[in-house]
Amino acid sequence: EQDDRSADLSARQRAMLDYADTLTRDPGALRAADMQALRAAGLDDRSILDLNQTVSYFAYVNRIADGLGVTVDGYALS
Repeated sequence: EQDDRSADLSARQRAMLDYADTLTRDPGALRAADMQALRAAGLDDRSILDLNQTVSYFAYVNRIADGLGVTVDGYALS
């Protein structure tokens, strides 16, 4: 079984994944060092904003679906 910690990722992908993981699990833990890691991996401010918005959007949509009991098949739980 493979997960994100054992996946063969570039430094850029790893930095993005680490940021996405922290933003999803504990957004209050994000610090300037997290932005610096993204910049060191080659992301500019626009790319960081795009990453943040994409991760945040999916977190938002998933919470709506979970809160309404939507399943993968598109049917509400009864």
